[in-house]
Amino acid sequence: MRILLVGEYSRLHNSLKEGLQVLGHEVLLISTGDFFKKYPSDILLTRKYDSGIPAKVKVGIYKLFGIDITSRNIANQFFKKSDQLKGFDVVQLINESPFTIQPKEEIRIVKFLSEHNKKLFLLSCGADFVSVSHAMSNAHPYSVLSGYKDGSFAKERFASMTKYLTAPFKALHDYIYERIDGVIASDMDYHLPLLDHPKYVGLMPNPVNLSRLTIIENEVIEPVVIFMGINRGNYHTKGIVFFEEALKVIKEKYGDKVIIDIVENLPYAEYIERYNKAHILLDQVLAYDQGYNALEAMAKGKVVFTGAEAAFETYYNLKAPVAINALPDATYLVDELSKLIDNPILITEIGERASKFVAEIHDHVRVASKYVEVWQGKKVL
Repeated sequence: MRILLVGEYSRLHNSLKEGLQVLGHEVLLISTGDFFKKYPSDILLTRKYDSGIPAKVKVGIYKLFGIDITSRNIANQFFKKSDQLKGFDVVQLINESPFTIQPKEEIRIVKFLSEHNKKLFLLSCGADFVSVSHAMSNAHPYSVLSGYKDGSFAKERFASMTKYLTAPFKALHDYIYERIDGVIASDMDYHLPLLDHPKYVGLMPNPVNLSRLTIIENEVIEPVVIFMGINRGNYHTKGIVFFEEALKVIKEKYGDKVIIDIVENLPYAEYIERYNKAHILLDQVLAYDQGYNALEAMAKGKVVFTGAEAAFETYYNLKAPVAINALPDATYLVDELSKLIDNPILITEIGERASKFVAEIHDHVRVASKYVEVWQGKKVL
């Protein structure tokens, strides 16, 4: 098959591409590299006018004419490559807004892709109309919009998510869903909102290329190293404030028995290098399943505080924890961290189960083969 992967989040499409290539498929990836993370891409579209004086000029043009010159420029870059973006058996969008540009520009791109290729699939990965609508409901005790709903953060801090409920993004959502052959969830956080949707074809575990990862023996000696990477853009939707509160207590309680390493907005390669020495990684609180960064850390035998709710454990029929379910409660997080620090054998045991789980469920070649089945018409709910 010839497959075009459009957009990139957290290296998901890169890993899927690598799995598909092992299976003998021809794959092309086009993306903007996911902002500061700088993921590789066969066709890399460059974001411009996002900082300094050009950004001020962009704001002025938008106020005067309603044109976002960054969005227009990325769309123009896309269409300059149009001859390379035709004739694929399958096109998959990483998200309803795969290039994070204005909806009208995304619609132009989706229209082209749907007209010049055979099948079009959508990943529900990251915020979109369905998942944000679900998060705004009271279907679960907490969500990525908990801080929006309870007023603990200013509402404008959530604009990157709530924008999906505005009229232009709803129009983009409707346009895409009219044209796709199916929508796929990348984990439980997107699976649950889509369960009754007629276009939903199933959950595909995040693909992880284990051959790329250096598996590090999680030998537990003092001090225990706790790592947390902060992306300021999603700080409030990940529940990082609960980790910060817990770490203050842990530092005071354990002193030199722990090393706490906190970094912000690092490119992917630097981020990985920094956490390699950690025993424990704090990923996110307001989730029901693991994202890509958590899975890579789990594959390396780290104990990860992340989404690992009952729905996740039931779906994968787990008998023992492979990660620590992080809840929006600093006292609970302190207790869970303390158990690990006081009983380091638990770090080894959970880390070993985590590594085995990722190898069994998330291997990129195995997952790629499941994607092929879905693209060929099989449902895997």
